[in-house]
Amino acid sequence: MTTKRIVVCLDMKGGRVVKGVSFEGLRDVGDPVELARRYEGEGADELVFLDVSASAEERAPLWDVARRTAEQVFIPVTIGGGIGSVDDVNCALRAGADKVSLNSAAVKDPSVISACARAVGAQCVVVSIDAKRSGDGWRVYTHGGKRETPLEAVAWAKEVVSRGAGELLVTSIDRDGQRSGYDLELTRAIARAVDVPVIASGGAGSARHLAEAFTVGEAEAALLAGILHDGTTTVRALKHELSVSGLDVREVRP
Repeated sequence: MTTKRIVVCLDMKGGRVVKGVSFEGLRDVGDPVELARRYEGEGADELVFLDVSASAEERAPLWDVARRTAEQVFIPVTIGGGIGSVDDVNCALRAGADKVSLNSAAVKDPSVISACARAVGAQCVVVSIDAKRSGDGWRVYTHGGKRETPLEAVAWAKEVVSRGAGELLVTSIDRDGQRSGYDLELTRAIARAVDVPVIASGGAGSARHLAEAFTVGEAEAALLAGILHDGTTTVRALKHELSVSGLDVREVRP
């Protein structure tokens, strides 16, 4: 059985970590480096920093946050938001990121996925897919969930993998911040359509929801944020519950 990963997401705006519901109503929850250190100490397997307004505001990504985090945190870090070229990817990796996340730029010009994969390797290239249910499928959105595209999520997932994406971060806009569980249908549909790891995102409210993402949703990793930021639970507690239920997770050091 593949060891399941817990990925903690730090949505960024104005240099601070924020959280909302369905990408709206963002509120300040803390300093990014301080939170990153806390979650590493609790046993997080990876961290993802997403600048939720960089693409919409057409400004530079989070190089300074990446540098400061890399100095103090030693688990893999992914940086996303406003990254749209090989130069941006190289800057992110030089700043200390282990992987980069492409979203809006990939939709605008899918060839950037292939260019980045050739330059730094597919293992460093994550494509984020923000999707909202539409009829029997899911529509892809960009620019922090503000712009609807004509793309269908499962078909888009297949295309980005064919272009070199090494991992997919699949977020349900409908479930984001709701704490009612992941969109298991969405996650499973994409996981079965591609041959790269899928990270389930949007809707975590309990250890049971994570377990469902790994089993029913067939995800290899689960991303969460709000229930940790608010102190509802900890990564350590979630991993304990998952381990007791029989899932293989990385042990948390005392």
